[in-house]
Amino acid sequence: MHADLDCLIRLSHIDLFSESARRRIADHPSLVQGLDTRLASATAALEAARAAMADNQANRRAIEKDLAMINGRLSKFKDQLMEVKTNKEYTAMLKEIEAAQTELRRLEDRLLERMLEADDLAVRQKEAEARLAQDKGVIAGERAQLEAETVRLERELGEAVSARALVVSEVTAAVLATYETVRAKRGAAVAEVKGGYCSACHVRLRPQVANELRTQALLFQCESCQRFLYHPPASPEPAEAGA
Repeated sequence: MHADLDCLIRLSHIDLFSESARRRIADHPSLVQGLDTRLASATAALEAARAAMADNQANRRAIEKDLAMINGRLSKFKDQLMEVKTNKEYTAMLKEIEAAQTELRRLEDRLLERMLEADDLAVRQKEAEARLAQDKGVIAGERAQLEAETVRLERELGEAVSARALVVSEVTAAVLATYETVRAKRGAAVAEVKGGYCSACHVRLRPQVANELRTQALLFQCESCQRFLYHPPASPEPAEAGA
């Protein structure tokens, strides 16, 4: 294989890995923010469930207070009923008692509604608590994975920088300059030939060029995208059974 071509292939692999690793590391802060958002959402759901339960309990206490007041009025009215002197007073007192009883039934219905609601809210709160506990565990695990991945990628990037410097020192200066120019423009400066086509821009190569590339003895740039082309080595034929 042409010495510069071998170096360019290795250099391309290093550069592609390095770019991918840098993008992944750059994505980590937003991924961590996403984890924080998920945790905040689960926390907010639990806080909302607890607030709803607290409102329900406050409403029940208020209704119970009103019920106690109505019951007190009813007891007072019944005592007064025994002391009235005229039919008019008796009739008026009965109306007061009836009104109080109507209000009493209304409040009892409201209290029952709040009690039934409390059962649903209790279930909701337990579900929110379980969801938050689960999310905390999952998110902590994902955060630890991201931190470990960052450490690994940064270590591998450091190794790639050293490896790149070594490869660069072996490449002809003019070839390296062309490689860097194409890489800056195209993102990748080396591409495989697949089926007679440049695998990057999918332009068909002239048959003579495709055949010459199989020898791996020359440097050739795609006439369309200017990437350096190479023909990947053929995979070894599988051994026949019983051979």
